[in-house]
Amino acid sequence: MPGSPCGLLLDYKTAKFSLTRNRRVGLLHRLLQLSALGYLLGWVLLLRKGYQERDAAPRVAVVTKVKGAAPAGAAGRRLWDAADLTWPPQGENVLFLVTNFIATAQQAQGTCPESPSVLDAMCTEDADCPMGNPVVHGNGIKTGKCVIFNATRSTCEIYGWCPVENSTLPRKPLLAEAENFTLFIKNTVHFTKFNFSKCNTLQTSDPSYFKSCTYDPVFNPSCPVFRVRNMVEAAGEHFGDLALLGGSIGVLIKWDCNLDHPAAQCQPQYFFSLQDTRYNFRTASYYWGSQRQLYRNLLKLYGLRFDISVHGQAGKFSIIPTAVSFGTSIAFFGAVSTPDTLFSFNPWLGICHSSVVSLPAWAQGFLGASQREQEMVWQGVSSRFPVTISSNDSTGILSTVRVMSRGGQVFVWALGRNITGMLLAGESSSSLCFSPDSKVTWCPVTRWGSSS
Repeated sequence: MPGSPCGLLLDYKTAKFSLTRNRRVGLLHRLLQLSALGYLLGWVLLLRKGYQERDAAPRVAVVTKVKGAAPAGAAGRRLWDAADLTWPPQGENVLFLVTNFIATAQQAQGTCPESPSVLDAMCTEDADCPMGNPVVHGNGIKTGKCVIFNATRSTCEIYGWCPVENSTLPRKPLLAEAENFTLFIKNTVHFTKFNFSKCNTLQTSDPSYFKSCTYDPVFNPSCPVFRVRNMVEAAGEHFGDLALLGGSIGVLIKWDCNLDHPAAQCQPQYFFSLQDTRYNFRTASYYWGSQRQLYRNLLKLYGLRFDISVHGQAGKFSIIPTAVSFGTSIAFFGAVSTPDTLFSFNPWLGICHSSVVSLPAWAQGFLGASQREQEMVWQGVSSRFPVTISSNDSTGILSTVRVMSRGGQVFVWALGRNITGMLLAGESSSSLCFSPDSKVTWCPVTRWGSSS
């Protein structure tokens, strides 16, 4: 029975296709298709590698070692090597290399004048130094006395490590030879999803290889031995400028492995960046004197801090992401291949307003009918007569056409910038064409008739 739920359930619907003879619409249609094809081939397949399954969270391990020696003019021409200049001794993701220092030798706990460089320590009388108060940004506790520091200044006496810390900075870095030190960075990544591991070092049985090679991205990409000076210059700085007050260098190791290719082609890339232009900290070594008194040598160390980070991803062909990528691209390609849905609100959409003198008997139901009745009448019209338009002696079949009735007038919406004629069936009438830019022109004679 018509209109029953079973009838609607068993209905079979097909799509109607149309041909529009309009160069502008056709050109835009082909451009959209080429854009969809370029998206699939260029972006999805070539750049994003949408056919691969990816692992962007590898397990990483980093081991660092520093080699080199440098003499220092202070401390009795002491020779500093990697064990003296490197913190921590077991290098991992963070490494510090000393390039300059200020030494304060043989400090012992007792009383002494505070440094005049500390503002809170300046005084003119004992009342300016209340006993027991710590010196703000100072080196000890006030004893309640104001004592002479030198011929021109008086400071509060403190209880702390005496003499107070030396604050005179050398004009040139004391360990300038540290620029020739080498930093060995061994890095291993493991992509658990693919059970694939790779190390940035060359697998060789020659024990002297890493003692003689230096990293070069072209000739020695598998020798992760870097000269300190080259690392600083790669970060955009000069070693001499950075060595005086210290600084921080970021080292990024980036893995991007295509496991569809041989494993030998999976090589890391190294990037260096300047993070800070000042870096220092203090450290002390303690010992007992002959009178069983505790002493220490205080060092304020300036140098280069290397922060090593590892990022990586690996991809390998898989049928699931391939199907998803192709399905999405085909759906997008199908969408741009349907111009009547894309151009529904396009400025090329013309509106033809026809003042109808008379209609065939089967179309009289259009006049004053409800929306549902109009839709039923239109279905009857479109099923019996394919709607065509004539423009510049060419005929094109349209699929997006709407007809409405209001006050004895029929409004016809059709795809096309200029609707110059409408071939329907029966009587003829004069027509007006309205375009979105509010221009009104006379249309040629409109009549009802079947298409050829």
